[in-house]
Amino acid sequence: MNIQDPHHGQPVLRQGPDPSAARLAVVLVHGRGGSAADMLALARELDVKDTAYLAPQAAGSTWYPLSFLAPLADNEPDLSSALRVLYGLLGDLEAQQVPPERIALLGFSQGACLALEFAARRPQRYAAIVGLSGGLIGPPGPPRRYSGSVGGAPVFLGCSDVDPHIPVERVHESSRVFRELQGAVDERIYPRMGHAINADELDAVAALLARGPSTR
Repeated sequence: MNIQDPHHGQPVLRQGPDPSAARLAVVLVHGRGGSAADMLALARELDVKDTAYLAPQAAGSTWYPLSFLAPLADNEPDLSSALRVLYGLLGDLEAQQVPPERIALLGFSQGACLALEFAARRPQRYAAIVGLSGGLIGPPGPPRRYSGSVGGAPVFLGCSDVDPHIPVERVHESSRVFRELQGAVDERIYPRMGHAINADELDAVAALLARGPSTR
């Protein structure tokens, strides 16, 4: 493993039709200690038709070593390597004539943090941006300034009010950032849920993905 780029060359699991022929391509990002296979199991629960799923696997099942609230430099070089995985996947999709408006980003836990951070750093008109039990990456306090626009893309953020890993204020801050980036944000905070995914989130995300690519 390249210690400066630990996630380079890691496998990407796939499910569904070829992305170039699918209505939608969804990049699924697993959490700390999770796996790409876990995210494909989640895709089967969502059961959205005519959708290609791509699930990258982190080296050691962890995208970056410390909390997402640690100083950014303390999670390097792993964080930059993880972001490059997503840049590479989207580049591959776009090379297959799959534009951003037919690409959704969906992550859980550490994967939600990574997916949201990627979308904020590379704002485009995505089909959807989904963060389940996660928030933008960086130390406590107001998030860094991001620039650009997601062009009205739907953004779904779901989390517990007592998540042991994700402070609810960071979820609120992330919602504010995506509204500033012109996202159509749907934030849902669930009482006493803990660090999990519930049925309401599954239903909401399935409905969001079933609506298809974003159009203005």
